[in-house]
Amino acid sequence: MRWGVTLPLPGLPLRAHRPLFEGLVDAGYTDVWTAEGGGTDAFTPLAVGAAWAPSLRLASAIVPVFTRGPAVLAQTAATLADLTSGGLVLGIGSSVPAHVSDINGIPFTQPFQRTRDTLRFLTRALRGEAVAGDFDTFSIRGFALAEPPAVTPKVILGALRPRMLRLGFAEGDGVVTNLLFARDVPRVVEAAGPRRPGQELVVKVFVAPTTNSAAARAATRPFLGWILNQEPYHAFHQWLGNGDLLADSHARWLAGDRAGAAAALPDAVVDGLFVHGSPEECREQVARYIQPGVTAIQLYVRLPPSAVRDAAAVLDILRNLRPGDTRDGGHSS
Repeated sequence: MRWGVTLPLPGLPLRAHRPLFEGLVDAGYTDVWTAEGGGTDAFTPLAVGAAWAPSLRLASAIVPVFTRGPAVLAQTAATLADLTSGGLVLGIGSSVPAHVSDINGIPFTQPFQRTRDTLRFLTRALRGEAVAGDFDTFSIRGFALAEPPAVTPKVILGALRPRMLRLGFAEGDGVVTNLLFARDVPRVVEAAGPRRPGQELVVKVFVAPTTNSAAARAATRPFLGWILNQEPYHAFHQWLGNGDLLADSHARWLAGDRAGAAAALPDAVVDGLFVHGSPEECREQVARYIQPGVTAIQLYVRLPPSAVRDAAAVLDILRNLRPGDTRDGGHSS
């Protein structure tokens, strides 16, 4: 079981993160993850992470396939792979229209096909092959990396529902999934189908280590109200059987009432998808995601801005969030 944390932490400038990167291994973490939407880009934190803590595995979850060309993605991944001794996982995905169209002005069309085509291009290009020809969503006249990485990066897909889950294991190196209850993990594992040795199933878990439940819900509810009403995530929870829990929120969202959509989320949904409590209580909840088939846990940690400025204290929290080494399906040793 690999353990990773998403950096940079909200509220702390990237330039102040060096002590956190350097302390992650001692805190029990093997990976540093990034994400890309409307804030920090995915690659710059990984580049500085490679300089500050080269033994960490670098990983993205996810980089949208619409906002960079296939060759640029391959070039960036190859460059990062050359910087680190810990390996690279390039997590790509369709993202959501809010990140592709609304803030980048790029049409969000054929997301499954675009993701599949980009995956096929990257797996060939990163192995050092020359790629040319027509894909369904783009054409490549001819591309080859001048210096392919010595260790080929893994390419995984951000995946929620069966078709994308199966694609990630059939043609890539696995998948990363997120914003699901621990009880939903077996359904995702089953839908993903068979896998080859070395493939990844990464689960991203959102954590707010605070014993102030009201503050945790107030801080995380707006994000959940927004993302759970994005079409990919709404469809994901419909498939998982959680549609009734989100029905009132979704109706308010469709009516244009964003604040009402967030307010309508039941506390059980907020608490289950963005776990909170003391670090020890959070650790118990995180451990529930350690289930057969899961190869890595990626923690997205939200702390109050005042708390993230003490690197030693943050690392202590991170150390306490990670359960002990376990393969027994959710009980820390």
